[in-house]
Order: sequence, then C-alpha cells, then structure tokens
Amino acid sequence: MSCRLTNSETQTVIPLEKKDKLAIFSLSVGHFINDAYSNFLGSLLPLLMVKLKLTIAEAGWLGALLVISSSFTQPIYGYLSDRHLQRVFAVFSPLITAVFMSCLGLASNYWTLASLLICGGIGIASFHPQGAAMTAVASGHRKGLGMSIFVTSGTIGYSLGPIIITYAVALLGLERSYLVMIPGIIAFSSLYFFVSPIEHSSATSGGASLRDSLGRFWRPLLLLYLLAVIRSAVQMCFVNFLPLYFSQKGLGAIWAGKITSLFLFFGAIGGFSGGTLADKFGAKNVISFSMLFSTPLLLAFLLTQGISSYVFLVIGGIILLFTLPVNVVMAQSLIPDRASVVSALMMGVAWGMGGMAVPIIGKIADSAGLGKALMTVVFLPVLGFFLSFRLPKRKALQEGMVQTSQIA
Repeated sequence: MSCRLTNSETQTVIPLEKKDKLAIFSLSVGHFINDAYSNFLGSLLPLLMVKLKLTIAEAGWLGALLVISSSFTQPIYGYLSDRHLQRVFAVFSPLITAVFMSCLGLASNYWTLASLLICGGIGIASFHPQGAAMTAVASGHRKGLGMSIFVTSGTIGYSLGPIIITYAVALLGLERSYLVMIPGIIAFSSLYFFVSPIEHSSATSGGASLRDSLGRFWRPLLLLYLLAVIRSAVQMCFVNFLPLYFSQKGLGAIWAGKITSLFLFFGAIGGFSGGTLADKFGAKNVISFSMLFSTPLLLAFLLTQGISSYVFLVIGGIILLFTLPVNVVMAQSLIPDRASVVSALMMGVAWGMGGMAVPIIGKIADSAGLGKALMTVVFLPVLGFFLSFRLPKRKALQEGMVQTSQIA
C-alpha cells in the first residue's frame, strides 16, 4: 500500500494506484463487517434473556461490557499499531469480531456470554485505529474522500447488523447463529491479500514520545475530541430513543424501526458527503456548518408532525454526521505519526463517552418526558459550533503545524 502525496511546490497530484484503491475497498469492507457484528447484541438480548434467565440489570451490564471493551480500549491498540504492528489489527480483527460475536447464541451461561462479548469487543476495538490510519495512507491526497468511504461503510454495517442477525436467527435458529461468521472470514481473506503493511516513519519508531506528540497539539485535539463527543451523544440518544419516541406518538413498531433505520442510513450518507466537502471547502468549515444547522433541523423534527417531521429528521441526521470522517482526518493531519492513536480518540473513545449521555437523557425523560429530553440534547451542537471557531484553518495547518506532504 503506497501513499500518494501532494507536492507542496508544484501542487501536482499523483493519482492513486490500483493497489491503493484495493486497499481502501478492502478496509472499508472490513469496517462494514466489523461494525455489523458489533451491533448484534441488542437484537439477540431478548432471546438470550429467556434462554439464560437473565434480569434486565444483568442484560444492561452486558451492554456496558461491550462498550468498554470495544470503545475505551481503542487508544491502546492505536499505540501498539503506531509503534510496532504494521497491519495485524486491521487484517485479523474483523475475523476475531466475527467469530466471537457470531457465537453469542451458543453461550450456556452468563459468564460465557460475557466472555464472548469481551473477546468480540477486543476485535471491534483493535480494528478501528489501524484501519482508519491505513485508509488515510492509502487515500493519499484524497484523505477526506477515502475516510468518508471507510467511515460510511462502518456506519451502514452498524445499521444493518440487527437486520442481518435477526434474519439469520429466524432462518437458522439461535444455536446455529455461529454460521454468520462466514462473511467475516471472507472479509479477512480480502484484507490479508490486498492490504499491505504501513511503513512507519523514523519519528514513530524512535522519535518523539506519545506524550510529546499529543502534548504539542493538545488544544486542537481536545477541541476535535469534544466535537466528536457532542456528535456521538446526539446520534446515540436519537438512535436509542427514537423507537420509544415514535411509540409514544402512536406509531407502530415496524414503522418506528423503519424510520430509525432511515435516520442511520442517511446519516451514513452524511458521513460520506462530509469528507468529500472537507476536501473542497476545508474541515473547519464543514464542522462549523454541521454544528450550526443540525440543531434547528432536529429541533424542527421534534416540533412538527407527519411527513415533514421525518424529512427534518433525515436531513438533520445527514448534516449532523458530516463531521464523522472530518474529525478523524483533521486529527490525523495534526499528528500523522500517531494516526492510529488519534483515530482511536476520535472514533472509539468519543463514541463511548457520547454513549454516557444516553442514561442521563433517559433520567430526564423519566421526569420531564422524552420529547423535552431530546430537545435538551439537540442543543449540544450549538456548543460545538462555538468550539469550532477555535479549530486551526487549513492554511494554518499547511504553513507549519504539520508537514505539507501529510495534509489531506
């Protein structure tokens, strides 16, 4: 896998080679597979609770175990990826995820189920930092586009995961859900043959420490991280509470599920569009636009009824997720030699921290109603809009914050 860079003097762009395109495609397929398996638990819980006689509290802890093992541990794998392991995580992690998450139906007791989730979470967590870093390298001068394809694939996979496992269990039965690991094995084969190792720079191998690397740009990194947490909090609160919200409005469960899926699907399109727009208009501008306009659109959804409200929801979801690949690319541009670590912070850790907003909003909903609780969360991007003013502009990045050859 080779990196195609933009020459800072002539501004001549070297086209991506076929092997780079194959690498981006394979990594995106791996992301799709990895994130699809990561969203199996919710659909399997009702069946597993009956089979293993679990309480709601025990089921809740299972979800927490998966979040902890799949989100908050990502910087560890990012550090190892940047320092030592050139492609191990990106190639083998989807296979690990597929094997353990497909075997949830085989669990005979609570602790076996918990162990399977932790192992599956390791596969989920270890793929993202290195997968994102390798996509950036393969994308060369089109990092925004490459990261958009990578992120969008994962988002679509995550949205389709419950559908995949639901149909599989209906067809095969819970005890034979392990057969769903087959697509993960195929994805592993693609990654093994088409994704080449990253060539680590001397800076990564023996230069500045991780602390020094992060410390140099801690202010913009902190801003990007907070923006990623804000986006994740809004997205996760809506995904978790939309079915209940629609149910309270008198909508049937099937239609509520379909509209929630539309929110996720078009959000994935927003992620793809955001990276492409960032290549053209600059990452800072796209982030500011997303933070500014997602709030009124999502608020309009909560204040209106019928078809118009669904339109506001979908468009708001598209614009909200503009920032998904943009945060990652901008962070990688700040510290290219620690691309895996910063990718982990912007994707996994931010996603996990954003998820902490769900029980808070749930508590507010218990006392004030779900509609008012969601109105609270939709105003978070307003804070993000003001935070985005402090982000470095593209020109500032190009003139010295990092090497020009590393900028998207």
